[in-house]
Amino acid sequence: MELKSEKGYLYLEDGTLIEGYGFGAKGIRVGEIVFTTAMNGYVESLTDPSYKGQILIITHPLVGNYGIPKKEYQQGILTNFESERIQVEGLVVTEHTEPIKWNSTMSLDEWLKSENVPGVFGVDTRMLVKKIRTFGTMMGIIASKQEINDPRKYLEKKYDEIDFTKFTSPKSPIFHPNNGELIVVIDCGIKHGILYSLYQRGFSIVRVPCDYTADEIIQFDPKGIVFSNGPGNPNLLSAQIKTFSELIEYKIPILGICLGHQIATLALGGKIRKMKFGHRAINKPVIEVSSGKCYITTHNHGYGIIDRSDIPPNTKVWFYNPDDGTIEGLVHEKLPIITTQFHPEARPGPWDVTWVFDKFKNMVIRK
Repeated sequence: MELKSEKGYLYLEDGTLIEGYGFGAKGIRVGEIVFTTAMNGYVESLTDPSYKGQILIITHPLVGNYGIPKKEYQQGILTNFESERIQVEGLVVTEHTEPIKWNSTMSLDEWLKSENVPGVFGVDTRMLVKKIRTFGTMMGIIASKQEINDPRKYLEKKYDEIDFTKFTSPKSPIFHPNNGELIVVIDCGIKHGILYSLYQRGFSIVRVPCDYTADEIIQFDPKGIVFSNGPGNPNLLSAQIKTFSELIEYKIPILGICLGHQIATLALGGKIRKMKFGHRAINKPVIEVSSGKCYITTHNHGYGIIDRSDIPPNTKVWFYNPDDGTIEGLVHEKLPIITTQFHPEARPGPWDVTWVFDKFKNMVIRK
């Protein structure tokens, strides 16, 4: 039973004020308003570092049915969360529910409270999504259990102007030893699902801060390199782009995922642009050009290669989105570099493209 005793508000930068009810933590937070159409996987979505700096709307009308499980680890890697904490600035749902599942340790409301994240429920999320799809993503303020006074003062800085990777990248290297070849992950805010997929394939993994230089990375003598997913505007990441450009000279196999795909595109001479409202779902189709096959994939990105003229030289399209033409993966024609804009690990989502990790493993072994 939801208690509707305390107000909650969502204020959009275009002046729209939406009133609902507060849940989770009391407080006011600011972020870019985005939405996901995923029907499940709220635990993974809320802990995905790519959502840092954003207020998330979940379109499915009931959220919280199966509660929050206890964190489980393997070799320091979370197997059921995407990071150690909730990453979103706030959560907007139509209705949050009490959990009924054997492994639930707390409710969604209790989890948000424990991590000081505000939520608002009792609002028309479909109306909000239609607005974002029409006018594009915009900045907003979420307020749970308190009023918003002078909202404009909260909106002085735009999401696009902030480097959020400094909040999601580790401060020092993190090691996940295993029996296979050693790879380095440039960790801009990696999902643990990606780490786990790499670990399952035998790789020994070193996660390094995303501002590590090429010289520092090469000191580990990696047999492969992964540029991870992460939050924010890739065009701000000049240091990471420079590092990628310098690592190319070593001809070590490189896999770029999501933000890593965007960094690779920029380093190779392509362009990344802001999308109108992005792709955030677990049912997005992509077509593999070489085979013509369609795969259903998990996405969380607000930037991308949205025009064929933005594709970097000496690369060919690996995947594209048939709905809007966004380029969803690249293969370099001369170097051992592959990228995906989607998330091949699919937590949550279908496992159609987990074979991307096998392809990368084969590249590392063949080197």
